Amino acid sequence: QVQLVESGGGLVQAGGSLRLSCAASGRTFSSYAMAWFRQAPGKEREFVAAITWGGGNTYYRDSVKGRFTISRDNAKNTAYLQMNSLKPEDTAVYYCARPSAMFTVPAPRPGLYAGWGQGTQVTVSS
Repeated sequence: QVQLVESGGGLVQAGGSLRLSCAASGRTFSSYAMAWFRQAPGKEREFVAAITWGGGNTYYRDSVKGRFTISRDNAKNTAYLQMNSLKPEDTAVYYCARPSAMFTVPAPRPGLYAGWGQGTQVTVSS
C-alpha cells in the first residue's frame, strides 16, 4: 500500500504563497495520477487539483484556477501544489491522494482514491 506524506503547510497572510509537497513510497508513482483535496472544519472534503501520471494534463476546481499549480517530479516520487494569491477561504487541511487504479484520468470524487496522506494544515489570515 502506498504511503503519502504531505509537507509545506503553514500560516500565511492573504495574498501570500505556499508550496505543498507530497512524497510517495514505492516504485509505481509514475503510473498513477495524483490529486490534492482539502477539507475545512465542518465541510466535506473537496477536490482541488489533479495531474495525470505523465504530467501532461492538469485539472483544477474553478476557485483555484489561475492561483494554484499542480506539478510532479516522477524521478523524485513527489507531487507539488504551488498556491499563490492565497485567500482566507483556502484555509483547510490539504491532502494528497492517489487513485485506486493506474493510468486512469483523475476524477474529483474522493471515493475513487485509495491512498491518502495524513494532511497538512494551511491557514490563511485576513
